[in-house]
Amino acid sequence: MKFAHSFKASLATQDFPERWVEHAVPYGQLKKCLKKVQRELRDIGLDPETLRALLTPGQNSSPTIQYMLSPTSDSKLIRPKLIINVQMRDGVVVDASLAPASRDLLQGIARELFPKKPGPENNNEIPPQTDSPADPSVEKSTASPQSQGTTVVEVPLVFDGEFFGMLQGDVDRLDVLQAQEGSRMVAEIEALGKEVSLACRTKRFHRNDLERWRRIFELYLDAEVFFATHEQDHGARSSPAALRQLQWFQAEVEKHRLVKNFKLRESKIAFDRFLKLNVVLLKSLQFQELNKLAVYKILKKFDKRTALGVAEAFPVAVQSDRLLADSVAKDVCAHISKEMVSVVPQVNDYLCPICVSIYYLPVRLACRHVFCIRCMIKVQRRKERHCPLCRADVVMKASAENIDLELEKFLKKNFPVDVKEKQRANEIERAIEDYGPGHIGMGCSTM
Repeated sequence: MKFAHSFKASLATQDFPERWVEHAVPYGQLKKCLKKVQRELRDIGLDPETLRALLTPGQNSSPTIQYMLSPTSDSKLIRPKLIINVQMRDGVVVDASLAPASRDLLQGIARELFPKKPGPENNNEIPPQTDSPADPSVEKSTASPQSQGTTVVEVPLVFDGEFFGMLQGDVDRLDVLQAQEGSRMVAEIEALGKEVSLACRTKRFHRNDLERWRRIFELYLDAEVFFATHEQDHGARSSPAALRQLQWFQAEVEKHRLVKNFKLRESKIAFDRFLKLNVVLLKSLQFQELNKLAVYKILKKFDKRTALGVAEAFPVAVQSDRLLADSVAKDVCAHISKEMVSVVPQVNDYLCPICVSIYYLPVRLACRHVFCIRCMIKVQRRKERHCPLCRADVVMKASAENIDLELEKFLKKNFPVDVKEKQRANEIERAIEDYGPGHIGMGCSTM
């Protein structure tokens, strides 16, 4: 199936919102305009083979023809330029590196622009442009002397400007659309963050959903739905990969019965909205990829039919902030992390750097680094004076006054299970120190 048909079918069958489809790249219109560009070039003798020869630099010379996409001075609108470097001697094109057909082409253009005048006094001058050239394609061409015997000619084309104007307008409108959708998703994320925070704080009959939301966000971070951070698999994910990771996340949530075990109705509603938000973001990624592919395909087709080589130059010239970059998913994911994940404290943010378990009781040294009390006792017993992280001379100065009471209260409130496990581990370790390993597991001898 040709890409034009598959592109149209994808827009119709992938359940994109109607306003998105209206902003999609008009691939069919661009193809029609490209045919006009090709015809216009052929009319002045610039078929792909000739252009390819003229665009290739010789051993001791620059390319005879240059095609540039440059923004205008007063705006970001692209203005394509076809520049011809004509080497002339006595009004005749001379360049040993040119094929005969190419030399004849340039001679014809030069003859139209610079009709030779009799008289020896004009041999070393750039002849003036005629008022009524025979070839309409070069009617508005401009020329300037570049060096001795070389003239720079700009041949303005009509339909290449129309083509790139249409394509740039489409990309700009898609950027605006994605910016609007990104703003909507950010607003939804902020509202969801408030709901999740409320569900984690609210206690009805001594119940809240803090632990379940914490586990959900742990699974979500493990899934890395839209961005991967592993060494062999890092960076933005493609939409098929993101879909697989989102399905894995949903399966894990179902497997652990986290939604079914919600105690508050508000939590179930918030989780449904969270899933829908991820589906919308996935759809946005699919739509972005589809339109990026359409832009790539039409530029590749432009190069194939004209040999002007714009596939790499256009993304740089157009300066797209969203469609041709991967910023939408990145921005939204950053807001999810900031507004939602961060409202549910994660135990990984409160681990002792030495034993890598929750730092309870928390001892905050004078350098502001925090460790658990058992690790600090061991370090002091070894007479180590310096902080394990910053090497400040603060360890031996620590005392009971360094216990962070506010942080202790926070940890007991938000991580009751982890705190109890750490307390139990501390008691066992202290018992082993006092009574030896054989004390563990011994019951009451009296009973």
